[in-house]
Amino acid sequence: MSKKILFMGTPDYATRIFEELLNSPYEIVGLFTQPDKPVGRKQVLTAPHIKQFCLDKDLDFPIFQPEKLRGNEEAASDIKKLNPDFIIVAAYGQILPKEILDIAPCINLHASLLPKYRGASPIQESLLNDDYFTGVTSMFMEEGLDSGDILAWQYLKITPTMEVAQAFDSLSDIAAKLTITTLDNFENINPKKQNESEVSFCKKIKKDDGLVDFKSAKSLFLKYKAYSYWPGVFLSSGLKLKDIELIENTSNNKEGTILEIDDNFILIGCKKGSIKIKTLQAPSKKVLDSSIYIRGQRLEKGDTLK
Repeated sequence: MSKKILFMGTPDYATRIFEELLNSPYEIVGLFTQPDKPVGRKQVLTAPHIKQFCLDKDLDFPIFQPEKLRGNEEAASDIKKLNPDFIIVAAYGQILPKEILDIAPCINLHASLLPKYRGASPIQESLLNDDYFTGVTSMFMEEGLDSGDILAWQYLKITPTMEVAQAFDSLSDIAAKLTITTLDNFENINPKKQNESEVSFCKKIKKDDGLVDFKSAKSLFLKYKAYSYWPGVFLSSGLKLKDIELIENTSNNKEGTILEIDDNFILIGCKKGSIKIKTLQAPSKKVLDSSIYIRGQRLEKGDTLK
């Protein structure tokens, strides 16, 4: 008889893992995900990515969307009725309380090499810190934040130009395979305690985290790699910088100086280093080729981008 899985997850990272389980011998008996939320200027009520995937595929099992799990006796009762052998969690968005952790082994697929980057934004944090490697850890869940014993992990090499969307895709694939490997070998795994002396944390990302300046080309580029999907990077004027390439990080320039205007890009000097920008977007305006924007603003080589 196949093992029964209750899955908890919300964004596309979770959906990729969920798909792998659907195509495995394991039986999914239910899904917990976050409530539908209003999105965009018109505040259209929108289902989480994984719920929409289930609706599109017309999958036949219960979907639960509680506002919170802590103190929620109904949610705990619903899970007990499903009688899962395992609870698999991936970017769910809530910490599981003890009454749920005690129902079945709870395994989390966390997108970092724990104990590094416990918390909400491990993928972005690894890019911000210019790490050479990141990865996925499968771990037992406990009441602490990403502090449970490690079951397995797998590495991913971060290339110099890897942006957050590519990292998410690669790590989602790794997490999907690692989930099956962990379940297949579960009886033979010796869980490993995390080294508390190596713990680091990452925060939930806010829109204001995308604010940049032209002090350091390297720092600006790392922020762009981490935040290009959301919230993007932008100047204090609200001008969004898109399609950025780090040219070098040694020259000394006046901050924001336009060093070169080409049909396909502009070259901007930072206090340290320089970057190439291909497209720009003014607040509430369309994305434009940077050279077209510059000419529209009547800016020339030697002027300052603000």
